Amino acid sequence: MSDLIVIVYPSEEKAEEVRKRLFELQSEYLIKLGDAVIATKTEAGEVKLHQMMNMTAAGAAAGSFWGLLIGVLFLNPILGVAAGAASGAIGGALTDVGINDPFMKQLAESISPGSAALFLLVEEMTSDKVLAAIKGYGGLVLKTSLDTSKEQQLRDALKGAVSTETTPAGAAEPGTQAAAANPTVAPS
Repeated sequence: MSDLIVIVYPSEEKAEEVRKRLFELQSEYLIKLGDAVIATKTEAGEVKLHQMMNMTAAGAAAGSFWGLLIGVLFLNPILGVAAGAASGAIGGALTDVGINDPFMKQLAESISPGSAALFLLVEEMTSDKVLAAIKGYGGLVLKTSLDTSKEQQLRDALKGAVSTETTPAGAAEPGTQAAAANPTVAPS
């Protein structure tokens, strides 16, 4: 079972730095990512997703190869490449792997313009080593499917101090709305 983790950073550059660090950890077999997407919000309020892999381009490349192969068999390789690239691009554009794009766009609406949200779909992870590697990068956990203790360890690591303390009294529990923990905030 995979875990979803969404962390907000003050800039796209910082989110990309963390994503690159996680890719390095993946090459060391400390984490296995199913998806890693950065969502940014422009000053105009438009949300853009920066996918780990461009499925349209990958589909076009694969389609070109198969189109060339079929085109050679029927003595028209150029037509085969064109037809294969077009069909591969269409197939790639319609393919959605990993985290659901509409879900990411909806959640990224809540971030402030100029900041970036790093969406991670973690399939496997050696928690202690990964948390130590991202310790001190900062960021704010926006959403997660981790259990409460693991989520708190992640929050502590992002602050720069890995600990196993529980949430202090009066603070919002991980995964809850801050307004629910603050009785002075009137519901709208």
